[in-house]
Amino acid sequence: MMKQGACAVCSWSLRPADAHELVKRLRALDIAAVQLALVPCVSELPWRFAIDFLRGEGIEVISGMLAMAGEDYTTLESIARTGGVRSDGHWGQNIDRALRVADLAERGAIELVTLHGGFLPHELGDPVRSVMIDRLRTIADIFAQRGIAIALETGQESAQTLALALREIDRPSVGVNFDPANMILYGMGDPVEAVEILAPWLRQVHIKDAVATQCPGTWGTEVPVGQGSVQWQPFLARVQRARTAERPLNLVIERESGKCRDADILAARDLVRRHLCTIV
Repeated sequence: MMKQGACAVCSWSLRPADAHELVKRLRALDIAAVQLALVPCVSELPWRFAIDFLRGEGIEVISGMLAMAGEDYTTLESIARTGGVRSDGHWGQNIDRALRVADLAERGAIELVTLHGGFLPHELGDPVRSVMIDRLRTIADIFAQRGIAIALETGQESAQTLALALREIDRPSVGVNFDPANMILYGMGDPVEAVEILAPWLRQVHIKDAVATQCPGTWGTEVPVGQGSVQWQPFLARVQRARTAERPLNLVIERESGKCRDADILAARDLVRRHLCTIV
């Protein structure tokens, strides 16, 4: 478990070619913890022994990430159709991925894996919603049978819709990976208000920032942490109140755009440290 106030970084933010490069980049940043993308670890030779290698090099793997097949982030409409477990055409492939990643996480003693559930319809009677709830239960059970919790990433629906879905999924092993920037990027509400609603389910927090779109129906824009619309002081204060000894709520920096990612990651780490020092 990471120390209070420490940050991990998402492996995919650094875009490394293999685990050796990932270690080199983490050491250059003086960051010793990572959320690891797990699909490459079960499908690509350079990543096959990444978990053991990282730990052998003193890097803590605090969680994993399961990316779903067939996701198309070109537009809000395309990701609404293809994101998470929504796609009928990719469901078989995604079940296979979930099984392989769950087996790897069990062998690697990774206790939390995050994923995008997909756009959950807001209307309770929508038949697509029922299908997605059942699929998320299936994935949750696959991981729970191996002693692993999962966390659904925020942003693709409102906090209220996600809270209702979590109650309906009704699995104690299912929580939330809260990404404040995604709430802004998708136009799904204020992150501080949303984290208040989802606090009972918080399992991990991404440190990422964004500004809202000026053109409805299009993406917002990810920006370096501290340059966007996330109100970090009240946001982190609410996250701190949700922490318990049993639920450490690790903070993980994610940077998915920009030409100076290393500098942006360091700035995000320093901002979090400054704010946490002022929170009682």
